[in-house]
Amino acid sequence: MSLLQKIPLIGQARQREMLKSATTFTYSETPEGPLQAHFFTPDGFEPGDKRPLIIFLHGGFWESPMATQFVPHCLHFAQRGSVTVTVEMRVGSVHRTGPVEALEDLKEFLKWVKTYEPHFGVDPSKVILGGAAGGAFTALALALPKLGKNDVAPAYSPAALLLFSTLLDPIVRPLLDRFPDHATAKRMSPVKSVRRKAPPMILFHGKKDRLTPFATAEKFYKSMRWRRNKIELVEYENADHSFFNFNVSDQHYEWSVTAADQFLVDLKILPPPLVIEEGVVEGSES
Repeated sequence: MSLLQKIPLIGQARQREMLKSATTFTYSETPEGPLQAHFFTPDGFEPGDKRPLIIFLHGGFWESPMATQFVPHCLHFAQRGSVTVTVEMRVGSVHRTGPVEALEDLKEFLKWVKTYEPHFGVDPSKVILGGAAGGAFTALALALPKLGKNDVAPAYSPAALLLFSTLLDPIVRPLLDRFPDHATAKRMSPVKSVRRKAPPMILFHGKKDRLTPFATAEKFYKSMRWRRNKIELVEYENADHSFFNFNVSDQHYEWSVTAADQFLVDLKILPPPLVIEEGVVEGSES
């Protein structure tokens, strides 16, 4: 084990390469090291701008660090004029933590961003959360539950959620083992937190997902729709849990990013994309 610890992992080198174009900040310190946020800014960005902020939370079921999972998505939406960021959170393999701590980290990050809001050019009415699997669960755990009498509201209320292969029902093993107890898992569970007036959201889900069954996503979608929430469920035939990742399927990545982009256009968070047709550039004003 001591020998392995001295050898740089291939994955670590790849992550450093992928994050070269990011501007990295430490938003929290832990005994195991800093938690960092990797920002991508659009062309022409200036501090003091009022731009959408799209925050991506990686998957891995709160066990493995995967900060680069959403770098391709960050680059796409930065090109569309948003400030984007992929956020590191505590994970079991490094910090011996789980979903409760991940939610604490998300709240801490939002509070940190709020402090430097003008520096990052954030429009507070256009903060979007995106995530995969456990990261999507964490986004929902922040956005869905009603605040209790003694609860502190998060620094931002998300304007929309972009959710990929979302974990929705944690009250099954082995996922339940990641929570301190059954009551905590139930309290944080998205399927137990369905309510009216939730943020608009779009779910991307493979019909062959064995880790987060499509039937659960469909049930959640119908329950949210019944309460008159704006929600879309985009299903992918013969797609498994990781279908949307850039390094898994170019086609599924392109389809899901295009649909997420259009979803934000429909919400008037992003302007319509420019369309080049027969030498004519068409598009609305930003």
